[in-house]
Amino acid sequence: MKIVAPFLVAILLSTHSPASVDAPDAVLVDVKRIWNKAPHNAFTDLVRFNDRWFCVFREGAGHVSPDGALRVLSSDDGQQWESAALVTSEDSDLRDAKITVTPDGRLMLAGAEAVETSTGRHHQSLVWFSADGTNWSPKRKVGDPDNWLWRITWHNGKAYGFGYGCGTDSRGLRLFRSSDGRTFETMIDRINVEGTYPNETSIVFLPDDTAYCLLRQDGQPKSGYLGTSRPPYSRWDWKSLGVRLGGPDMIQLPDGPFVAVVRLYDAPVRTSLCWLDPEDGTLTEALKLPSGGDTSYAGLVWHDELLWISYYSSHEGKTNIYLARVRFEK
Repeated sequence: MKIVAPFLVAILLSTHSPASVDAPDAVLVDVKRIWNKAPHNAFTDLVRFNDRWFCVFREGAGHVSPDGALRVLSSDDGQQWESAALVTSEDSDLRDAKITVTPDGRLMLAGAEAVETSTGRHHQSLVWFSADGTNWSPKRKVGDPDNWLWRITWHNGKAYGFGYGCGTDSRGLRLFRSSDGRTFETMIDRINVEGTYPNETSIVFLPDDTAYCLLRQDGQPKSGYLGTSRPPYSRWDWKSLGVRLGGPDMIQLPDGPFVAVVRLYDAPVRTSLCWLDPEDGTLTEALKLPSGGDTSYAGLVWHDELLWISYYSSHEGKTNIYLARVRFEK
């Protein structure tokens, strides 16, 4: 389960709209560059495990390059960071690291490998497991070939994730579930959502088992969507947010409002914290993080009354990894 789960157990949905005038002010406490050693550092996630921080991301020569590897950073205070591991592949580009804590108390790293073949570029979702963040198991293939299981969320002992088709002839959205994180079954072969290229997702489960999914949509119409479902999650209802977004992650704050951190495409391109209103289906920008250019792909953790946000950006000349902390004031 994602590390935010402990506080989710204790909360209920707020009765007010998170995008309304009653929403608290989002205040940037600080932001720190925590890594910039590779030519291209990008696509982050963040988790707290055994009283330590772990931030994961991709390193490579470029945004797309054959040498992609997954870096794992660790910190005991969120200020000083050190490399705990570098997960590499000899014959593929490893991409878009995501990290969760399993119900049995291990770290689970997820990503995908891109392999160049005679028939083009193909993708396979992968997972690794670790008890300490330093020593990782061999990679394990999960999901289906050329269907990218982009982010995994644990709920009630099960792992859920949407996979998106990354071939030009198979751009559908599929829902997977697993009991152990090692073997995934297909729950829905093709999600019925408007648009031609649904892809990246973030799921939040509520204490009453309602599930919300924030979806990136790059086809027509170019709008993000919010999906809602109830157990057994075999049917999803979708609302267009009317805003194009990328690299989505979202969380529910202890007092109810939903927060999303996404890439916004209207000029200038930036990574921003937004209020998400699931009832009205609206996404409202609340705080622009220091960012620009090649940017986004946040990881979110609520800790010590602050929202901790990992993300990457090229606003300082190259793509670096940043950690921001945000507080909310009434």
